[in-house]
Amino acid sequence: MEKESFEDDEVSSILNRFFICIKVDREERPDIDAVYMSTSQAMTGQGGWPLTIFMTPEQKPFFAGTYIPKYRKYGSIGLMELLPLIHKTWNENRKNLIASSKELTEHLMIQPEYKTTDSPLDTSILHLAFSQFKSSFDEINGGFGAAPKFPTPHHLLFLLQYSRLENNDLALNMVTKTLESMYRGGIFDHIGGGFSRYATDEKWLVPHFEKMLYDNALLAYVYLEAYSVTLKPLFKIVAERIFTYISNELTDENGGFYCGEDADSDGIEGKFYVFTPEEIRRVVGKYQGTLFNDWFAIKPEGNFEGASIPNLLDNAQFHSINPQIDELLPKLSSYRKNRTNLHKDDKILTSWNALMILAYSKGYQVLGKPEYLEIAKKCQTFIKNHLYTWNRELIIRWRHQDAKGKGQLDDYSFYTLSLIHLYQSTFDIQYLMLSIEFAGLMVDKFFDTENGGFYIYADDGEQLITRPKETYDGAMPSGNSAAAYVLMYLWHLTGERYWEELAIKQLQFLSGLAKQYPTSCSFGLLSMMKYLYPTKELICVINDTSVIKALPNQFKDYDLKNMAIIVKTPFNVLQLEKIAPFTSDYPFPASGNAYYLCENHRCNKPVYAIEDLF
Repeated sequence: MEKESFEDDEVSSILNRFFICIKVDREERPDIDAVYMSTSQAMTGQGGWPLTIFMTPEQKPFFAGTYIPKYRKYGSIGLMELLPLIHKTWNENRKNLIASSKELTEHLMIQPEYKTTDSPLDTSILHLAFSQFKSSFDEINGGFGAAPKFPTPHHLLFLLQYSRLENNDLALNMVTKTLESMYRGGIFDHIGGGFSRYATDEKWLVPHFEKMLYDNALLAYVYLEAYSVTLKPLFKIVAERIFTYISNELTDENGGFYCGEDADSDGIEGKFYVFTPEEIRRVVGKYQGTLFNDWFAIKPEGNFEGASIPNLLDNAQFHSINPQIDELLPKLSSYRKNRTNLHKDDKILTSWNALMILAYSKGYQVLGKPEYLEIAKKCQTFIKNHLYTWNRELIIRWRHQDAKGKGQLDDYSFYTLSLIHLYQSTFDIQYLMLSIEFAGLMVDKFFDTENGGFYIYADDGEQLITRPKETYDGAMPSGNSAAAYVLMYLWHLTGERYWEELAIKQLQFLSGLAKQYPTSCSFGLLSMMKYLYPTKELICVINDTSVIKALPNQFKDYDLKNMAIIVKTPFNVLQLEKIAPFTSDYPFPASGNAYYLCENHRCNKPVYAIEDLF
């Protein structure tokens, strides 16, 4: 639409003559996107991007559409007809347009009835969600529903946790089948690593080639989680290859992460990623080229517009590492970069970077690689240096030394969650204190104390025609689901009733949506699991602080589901007892270290070696 309309002289001349045109980056202003996407859904029954809204100077919409071609196409009106028609109606019948915009705005201001209730939470929501995932599961190709297929990692995270808590092998099989199928398909970049946004077919073969940071962060996390449960080497390899892609293509020299890469090269979608057999042989030689073509099904007839997307769908050895193939990957990666290039979206977003911190922290916890922890810490430092305001509030994005945008719920909830993960990776009290600070800001700025739930933008932010609460876990978890996870985690780490009350109230708010559409709240259901199933807390009272660095690596071989770990040392005792007063009841041993394993806040006698805990 940008190319055929906004850059077109005929269309732009009409737009500039009769309208004030505003182009919104939905990543920089998710609040505006949320408000007017609900407008499109209310007016047309559907949403999507590009989103086109016509509104009054008071921001009140009266016409909504998604893709609108320059000229009439497939029975839909074109911009060359629509623009003069709206201009004419505005001049001749403005009163009716304003009346309809007012009526629509009043309708949008009515929030869905997902309000906090006193009804008890129970596991029936979780079982219903599992049943719905089971009914839509593609047993042949993995994933859920028909094409197009989206990875939606938080669905898989829910099923992984459900399988562990309910000892449900079917839930685990659904996850492993999906993760293997996505890797085998063309949605995974077998040459450079990383995943595209979604597949246009049911087999995961043909992707929409755009790569996004948030997808790869969440996918790395779920592959690592799956590896920790199954110990399948393939899942470890995929996570590492995602990290390699992020390191090579989306990492700023100062430690932040860019948003992603476009699908098009030279105006052609997918051109960067596809090959012909002759091309491969020309680059790496006849023998090795034939080997490579056979391994990745690169054939003369092609599988995408006359060329081939490398894939392993018909390769029975997909789970194996082929050293001969691996040796060729750097050469082909270099070749395709010289052949054509991809546009990089080099914005650095707080919320998406926080998800990357989660992933790298998880990588350290599961794989024990210290370089992953250093990358996570460096990104956190980047956010602290470039995406804090003078009074320690969050900013949405940074690009080319310019920070812009008042932080919104996603920024606060994801960032706070990333700080908690950093604490669980390092046991550095500073990360826990920061997480409490930003969780407090999140509650103060966004929480609806009357009806429950968090608004998408702050009470002191720019006031739009409505103030929505997003609860749907779509391509990314919603800010409300992430906030619930934060509150639950802080409750278990600190034992403070303040966080407990907020966490339960937030879960009761989310349950309104979850009871009606449980699969649309899969990340929120993870928080409910922390409430509905037995939890464990491990209090480590450490005299010898030299052992702290090794603790995460020692814990990685144990099943720590629903467990929070807190570390008390002579150096953090005063800070810790201020934010987690219950820790004052756990004395330092005369020598060595003591470990208290608690279940639902009831503790066993201490042991003095980690091996004796489990």
